[in-house]
Amino acid sequence: MATDVDGSTIIEALSTSSKCVREASALGHSLAQQVDRVYFVGCGAPNRIMLGLEYWSQRISPSLEVRRYFPAEFMTQDPARMDGRTLVLLGSKSGTTQETVAAAEFLRDQPAITVGVTQTEDKPLAHAAHHALLMGETTQAHSGMFMIMQALMGGLWAERDDWKFEEQLLSSLEALPSVLANTQVNNDDRAAEDARIYKDDRIIYHVASGPMFSTAYVFGVCVLMEMQWMHSYPIEAAEFFHGPFEIVDKDTPLVLLLGEDPSRPLMERVERFCKKYTERLIVYDSRDFEMPGIAEDMRAIVAPYVLQAALQRMAERLAVWHAQPLSTRRYMWKTEY
Repeated sequence: MATDVDGSTIIEALSTSSKCVREASALGHSLAQQVDRVYFVGCGAPNRIMLGLEYWSQRISPSLEVRRYFPAEFMTQDPARMDGRTLVLLGSKSGTTQETVAAAEFLRDQPAITVGVTQTEDKPLAHAAHHALLMGETTQAHSGMFMIMQALMGGLWAERDDWKFEEQLLSSLEALPSVLANTQVNNDDRAAEDARIYKDDRIIYHVASGPMFSTAYVFGVCVLMEMQWMHSYPIEAAEFFHGPFEIVDKDTPLVLLLGEDPSRPLMERVERFCKKYTERLIVYDSRDFEMPGIAEDMRAIVAPYVLQAALQRMAERLAVWHAQPLSTRRYMWKTEY
């Protein structure tokens, strides 16, 4: 059996991140008039957190240029526009990710301002960046990193662009740990049934749009592909009808993730199509989830993390069916690569 959900443990694991939300926002305010562009640099799940930050920055801020990079790519490209008015935001859950730390060290000889988000101050990333924002030692690093980075960006938007929703954002981020805990508890029965249905599939597709694609990627690649060795492929809704939809037949297993952001109509189109052509369809819609304490205008921003919490229980149930704990790796941390 999968371990029962302990909501209080989830909330406690995010306590340091919650305390850091206001600090991160204040740092955003203090840096706002010093920068004209933000470069997001991270691998894997942190890079997909940054996908959401990039999406909302492009929608909200008329004054900031934003770009997102993988660290190795960032160093080899060495963007020509990077200068003293560039903020580089780096994220690593462990604080030791080789490429991310190397990117921070690469930036020591550059004029850009750097902020590193990781767990504790003794980590190499915290030492290498000009400013460190810390989650504390936590089993909930994915959500904690989002909370801190999103608060930092909220401070930037408020100071530079007179964004009116900062307080709603900060109070919602502070309420998020309880929402995530309740989501896992309340979705456990459904997750168990979804895992039972999908337990024998070795190929599965996840479709999402806009910032919700971060969840499709993290669940599909960072969890099922990395930890369960499933052929688990995330697809962007905007690209679905330009090739990927040709793999859909009545037996194609699909998970559709719907959020509340402006890209939602793209996913509603995908859902209509899939309901016609496959009998293997699971739909997770953030509108179906209660989010007490989350401001109505902030639901779209936090929705990917609410669905991530719900899907985490499905992953934990699949791990039991597969007799393969989520800690399992074949190459990562075990071989040279």
